[in-house]
Amino acid sequence: MRDFQLPGRSGVFAENGICATSHPLAAQSALDILKQGGNAMDAAIAGAVLLGICEPQSTGIGGDCFALVSPAGNEDVLAFNGSGRAPAAASAADLRAKGMKAIPLFSAEAVSLPGAIDGFCQLSQTFGKLGIDRILQPAIHYADAGVPISPRVAFDYEQGASILKGAARDHYLIDGEAPRIGQMFRSPGQAEVLRRIAAKGRDAFYEGEIAEDMVAALRAAGGVHDMADFAATRGNATDPVSGLYKDMELIEHPPNGQGATAILLLNILKHFDIASMDPFGAERAHIEAEASKLAYDARNRFITDPDHTTRLDHMLAAETAAKLAALIDPKRAMKAAKPLSETVHKDTVYITVVDRDRMAVSLIYSIFYGFGSGIASEKFGILMQNRGAGFTLEEGHPNELAGGKRPMHTIIPGMLRQDGQVVMPFGVMGGAYQPNGHARFLSNMVDFGMDPQGAIDAPRCFSENGEMKVERGYSDHVRQELADMGHNVSIPPGPIGGAQAIRLHENGVLEGASDPRKDGCAIGY
Repeated sequence: MRDFQLPGRSGVFAENGICATSHPLAAQSALDILKQGGNAMDAAIAGAVLLGICEPQSTGIGGDCFALVSPAGNEDVLAFNGSGRAPAAASAADLRAKGMKAIPLFSAEAVSLPGAIDGFCQLSQTFGKLGIDRILQPAIHYADAGVPISPRVAFDYEQGASILKGAARDHYLIDGEAPRIGQMFRSPGQAEVLRRIAAKGRDAFYEGEIAEDMVAALRAAGGVHDMADFAATRGNATDPVSGLYKDMELIEHPPNGQGATAILLLNILKHFDIASMDPFGAERAHIEAEASKLAYDARNRFITDPDHTTRLDHMLAAETAAKLAALIDPKRAMKAAKPLSETVHKDTVYITVVDRDRMAVSLIYSIFYGFGSGIASEKFGILMQNRGAGFTLEEGHPNELAGGKRPMHTIIPGMLRQDGQVVMPFGVMGGAYQPNGHARFLSNMVDFGMDPQGAIDAPRCFSENGEMKVERGYSDHVRQELADMGHNVSIPPGPIGGAQAIRLHENGVLEGASDPRKDGCAIGY
């Protein structure tokens, strides 16, 4: 139990349903959908699409989504890949011929096709009850009426708005400036897009005037996208991957998501007595950082488009983790893994919902970097993701850019199962941090007995590209110990990631948890 004399928040307990996400309006709208007779999938989609209006720097209909679903009365977990592909005419060789060594982050070359809308429509049809027209109504309302800018959104806006260009500045700035806390953000163009999708389904987005608006913006910016690329965009059902950490099974989305990285990281950590360490001490932080470097190096070598990922079994094998664990010096930091072509980013939204029938949905939705590519369509203001920057231009690499291919993706929904029973949908936002975040969240609960809210609240650290980022929740003494081990220690300017979770207790009660690093909450009824 937490110390009630110190700042913090309690878990949220309810019986009929809970939503946990990073903005209260989205959480409340999801709960309203449950009360109207919708199920967890209806509520998750409604809340997710609204998050694109509440947190436009983090996500939107020009982005991608992934989902894990445990249907009501079924302990199976199903996965859905709602990520888009590179346009058919995209070519790494063409970009290398132009002298590029990496895909320019804020460019049309970095824009992969937006898969989220197709994903939401398919998920609604397969798992939902109310229909896409009903569940888009909250987002339509708020896109028209406006949403007050919340504190974390204002912080992220100020940091990322400089990359907006052309029409994006008109649609996402207010009088040419990043909106301040409490100012109203409206998006009438997106409201119209969502009305058309509600009326005519996914084809309204991927064909006709809306697609023409997106193609025109991308072509004007030098892209090779065409109408056929948009019309061909389709998500697909797939099978999750999983691994055990003590008595808990971690279920992850398969490639092209990076979920296997979290499983490998935990497999490495099994070789150390993490539970005997100070949860907020230098020893645990060091071992975790070293294990992450090795797991992320494997990610960078192996994970890509599902049709091109050939060494997943090797990555998840116990002997692979054992060999990697043997490389860790408990007292000295190793060099960082070779980075991908992607630039560090932090902007994503995650939503989880469990309903009265115990359908559990874990859904993540992103435009990759803050404000994506910075390119928005002229008429409707659809901000295009830059997820294609997750490709490499290295010739012969499994993750090399090619037409029709999906890039390595950082966003990953999570699910926990214990003794064959689904016990928790959860997610940890934060770009590349996510596998590390999944592993730490699970370790906090399994190794140190923290409840979900305590596991989320706990301070975080992350070793990335040669820099050991350590939140202010750690002591200066720990930071000095880590520096003495050879880590390049810094305090990040903003928090590391953001998390949401819902625990399904054996007595039928639900327990929601939400990260104070974001503006959101868990709400139940």
